[in-house]
Amino acid sequence: MPNSTPASDHPDPPTASVTYDVVVVGAGPAGLAGAVTAAERGLSVALLDGDPGLGGQFYRQPVASLGAARPEALHHDWAAFDGLRRRWEASGGVHLPRHHVWTVASERTAAPGAGADGASWAVHAVTGADGDGDRPAVVRGRAVLLATGAAERQLPFPGWTLPGVIGAGGAQAMLKSGLVLPGGRVVVAGSGPLLLAVASSLVAAGARVPAVVEASGYLGYARRPGVLAAGPGKLAEAVGHVAPLALNGVRPYARHAVVRAHGAERVEAVTVARLDGDWRPVPGTERRIACDAVAVGHGLVPRIDLGTALGCATRTTPDGATALVVDAGQRTTVAGLWSAGETAGVGGSRLAVVEGELAGAAIAARLRGAGVGGPSGRTRSLLRARARLRAFASLMSAAHAPSDGWCGPGGWLDDDTEVCRCEEVDAGRVREAVERLGAGDARAVKLLTRAGMGWCQGRVCGTAVACLARGGAARDAVLPGSPERRPLAVPVTLGALAALEHEPDRRRDGE
Repeated sequence: MPNSTPASDHPDPPTASVTYDVVVVGAGPAGLAGAVTAAERGLSVALLDGDPGLGGQFYRQPVASLGAARPEALHHDWAAFDGLRRRWEASGGVHLPRHHVWTVASERTAAPGAGADGASWAVHAVTGADGDGDRPAVVRGRAVLLATGAAERQLPFPGWTLPGVIGAGGAQAMLKSGLVLPGGRVVVAGSGPLLLAVASSLVAAGARVPAVVEASGYLGYARRPGVLAAGPGKLAEAVGHVAPLALNGVRPYARHAVVRAHGAERVEAVTVARLDGDWRPVPGTERRIACDAVAVGHGLVPRIDLGTALGCATRTTPDGATALVVDAGQRTTVAGLWSAGETAGVGGSRLAVVEGELAGAAIAARLRGAGVGGPSGRTRSLLRARARLRAFASLMSAAHAPSDGWCGPGGWLDDDTEVCRCEEVDAGRVREAVERLGAGDARAVKLLTRAGMGWCQGRVCGTAVACLARGGAARDAVLPGSPERRPLAVPVTLGALAALEHEPDRRRDGE
């Protein structure tokens, strides 16, 4: 029977003595859907997230002190999230906010309390606000669902380090969580459908958006009309974003890119140029646009550090990113470990919710030994929805895939452009490492230049470094151009690591 006790928030509970049935990492659409589904099937669930509230990046909300009367006004499909939140609050699950998970470790196999796959997991986190926590926490579970979402792909350009140049998703996060605009006149640029959502949000909040600059264009969608016809909701969503932009005089620039930002103390203008088929600027097409902020992002890449550290198999998505391989029930290739949402491939909130529910149901069936008779009607419906939404996601990914010309000869990336912001490494130093010092891949570049050794560990500069290292052939968003096994998914202090040695072994099996 499902738990009847309301779900509760525990910023720093004594969890080391309890083994939950399932630990969910990430409280966005996928994680929340998976946690709700598992809890409603009678499993004990711990839901961990670095943010103070539910919703993840997609449903990020203003802090309570701002007193926002209608936070839903900044969101698309708020009703779906509100329904999941209400179900979670009634489920009896445990929400652990401000828990920044840095690794997941296998503890025991074939032991009392282990899952049906013989797995038992220790999820290690540090607690605190904004990723600066130094108090270690360990949450144990018989199964783990990874729903850690995605990060923005950034392609550097001259002037991108000026104040006022921020990520497109970052601009949306500022608006959703702080009710703050990045500027009064904001150019939105990059590639992918997120640009339309960001631009329409900024316009609705009162910003002037002189241009939406899309590097890819939208003709790629026309190549698969059947996929488009099967997803009318996506078309309606796009129209909902485009209509207010047209009414407010926002000019679209398809097959264009911001190739330079100008300014002294902060950005004052950008140069936009038309791109050829390989994403090289076409000489003579440059146009200067005045602005005081630039929101730029070239799509999203899955955050899979926790999965690759455990040896999960990966696949390459149509836009060159890397995602975890999952089966029909969202189980990874590592027994006892599931993945849902953007970690299994970027596809939007609706796909994330579907995958989360599939994962939660599969975990419950696995731990309870049920589901032998084949999929239920609900599961078959979810599988059909997932196939339809994944087909659209693949189409979207291919349509907005970056070509390699932006960082090669004739591209917009000049030698003086800083590529690795953490270590202040410019493109010229990376090219020197490749051409003069013989670096054959991004790992060698990393060792010779320190590009990727800073605070972000290559998550921001990885695409550019890999592209330069392979002569423009790589599009991966992680160094060294293939998934790394990172022991630390987020920064963690030596004090927190040292505390693990003295952690008492107080495990007990929980139902």
